[in-house]
Amino acid sequence: MAERQVTVESEVGLHARPAATFVQTAAKAPLDVTVAKGGGQPVNAKSILAVLSLDVRKGDTVVIKAEGEGADEILDQLALIAAAP
Repeated sequence: MAERQVTVESEVGLHARPAATFVQTAAKAPLDVTVAKGGGQPVNAKSILAVLSLDVRKGDTVVIKAEGEGADEILDQLALIAAAP
C-alpha cells in the first residue's frame, strides 16, 4: 500500500473541475485508489460523488492511497492534481 499526504491549494478545493480531473485520473488506474480528508474515512477516488462528499477546501489535507503495481505512479499524478493552485 502506497500513500501520499497532500495539502489542497486550489481556490475551489477538490470540487468542480479539480475533482473531475482527479477522478478521471484515478479511474485510469487498474488499482483500488482511495482518498480521505484529514484523518477521516477513505472513499473511492474513482467516484465523483464520493470525492465531492468529502467537502475538501483550500488548505485541507488529503491522504491518497493505492495498492498494486503502478501505485506510486498514479499517486504522484493525483498528488499533483490535488496540490495544484
